[in-house]
Amino acid sequence: MLTLTYRYRIYPDLQQELQMFEWLESCRKVYNYALRERKDWINSRKCSVNACSLHSEYVIPADAPYPDYYRQKRR
Repeated sequence: MLTLTYRYRIYPDLQQELQMFEWLESCRKVYNYALRERKDWINSRKCSVNACSLHSEYVIPADAPYPDYYRQKRR
């Protein structure tokens, strides 16, 4: 079976390039925010009960649900 692959090249002008850069920056910020939210939730539940310190651990309510993909997507 023969598989063909096409490669396209775009040549955006300055205005289009700035717009694409702005879109990518927005995507990067949203991704990093969601990742930080998940890491904070995990870190707040990582330590043993007798070893947690309030100044070095994240304080997130115990009944807060895990911020999974679908929960973050809805927000």
